[in-house]
Amino acid sequence: MKRKLGLDLGSVTCGIAVSDLMGMIASPLTTLRFESENYEQCINLLKDVIEEKQVDTVVLGLPKHMNGDIGIRGNVSLDFKILLEDIGLKVILWDERLTTVSAERFLISVDVSRKKRKKVIDKMAAVTILQDYLNSIA
Repeated sequence: MKRKLGLDLGSVTCGIAVSDLMGMIASPLTTLRFESENYEQCINLLKDVIEEKQVDTVVLGLPKHMNGDIGIRGNVSLDFKILLEDIGLKVILWDERLTTVSAERFLISVDVSRKKRKKVIDKMAAVTILQDYLNSIA
């Protein structure tokens, strides 16, 4: 059985979460850092994670405006989806509205300092994206 990755893609970071082998639980993995807007570099960094974790499916956060429109960041995710598919992955786009807000609230509720929150917020948002997807297919 293969794992699934959840991705929260930013302009210089990519938060990553990974599922268990049963595809039931999402866990934070890491946050990749890459040169600003260099998504090819991000793909190259992701390849190692994908191989190591034996991933066949990526759940990619799709940022939308609150009215449902797709803006600039959403178009970046659509382009990134193509890059992921080009390396042989199945890619599911997942509405990520308010995932960072949700992750931030969770981290505050468990008393994580502001400095530490900044370091983990992207991978926690990726956990929310992936877990929401896993819950939807359970």
